[in-house]
Amino acid sequence: MKTDKKYPLVSIISVNYNTDAVTVEMLKSLQHITYPKFEVIVVDNASAIDASYIAEEFPSVTFIQNSKNEGFAGGNNRGIEKAKGDIILLLNNDTEVEPGFIEPIIDLFTMDESIGIVSPKIRYYQTKSIIQYAGGTAINSFTARGKFIGTGEIDAGQYDEPHQTHLAHGAAMAISKKVFDKIGLLPEDYFLYYEELDFSEHAQRAGFKIWYQPLALVYHKESMSVGKMNPLKTYYQNRNRLLFIRRNTFGIKGLISKLFFITIATPAALLKYSLQGKWEYAANIWWGLTWNAHYKRN
Repeated sequence: MKTDKKYPLVSIISVNYNTDAVTVEMLKSLQHITYPKFEVIVVDNASAIDASYIAEEFPSVTFIQNSKNEGFAGGNNRGIEKAKGDIILLLNNDTEVEPGFIEPIIDLFTMDESIGIVSPKIRYYQTKSIIQYAGGTAINSFTARGKFIGTGEIDAGQYDEPHQTHLAHGAAMAISKKVFDKIGLLPEDYFLYYEELDFSEHAQRAGFKIWYQPLALVYHKESMSVGKMNPLKTYYQNRNRLLFIRRNTFGIKGLISKLFFITIATPAALLKYSLQGKWEYAANIWWGLTWNAHYKRN
């Protein structure tokens, strides 16, 4: 760390999009945290609702107003560009936190200089004893699917040991500034979904470790801005699954993965939604596939 090794400055960044009341609840939660050195940055992604009152209600918050919706990655990147901290903590606006959740995260960073990303234990806000995230398995090279550990389980302390893991969770991920210095900002081509998984992959290829810290606890209201399942979510999840394959799986594995997605996974999804009469969902899967046909990989 460049400054105080015990208390490096933490920049907490959250993106708001048409959910200002939820953002306010998150900011009220942050008012109770015990960590002594932090700043809070809220980026509004051109919401239809004027959220500028947040800057007046929370004068210590840096409020950034985007002129257009830049998605999860773009919104966070505008905040990262303004951040002053050695640790950048991306926190979904639909979360609330335990007061002491930052200190255990910093403990991990100071323990091992090779740790680049730390995600806390995440439980569901509505059912606070149920786990959403306790680490993540590696993304399968052929199917481009990974898995969060512990999802849906009652938290009985079974995941209470910090450990290295493969996937961070985008709802709450602390990132050392040196990771951005080496691999750049979040990939904005995704717009929504998969960008944190892509960032995790690139960080690990650059030599950084990802850790899960159960002593830090965050509650997630989940998908407040896009809903649990809708055509928009279907579009981006399918479009970006193929984009992830193209950016992260190479050689014969990459070829097999692309063939699996195009010849098996996509037709199966199209058939499922067609049989259900969900034509908009089916159409959006198709549009996600055609988007990739025109995308030039960076």
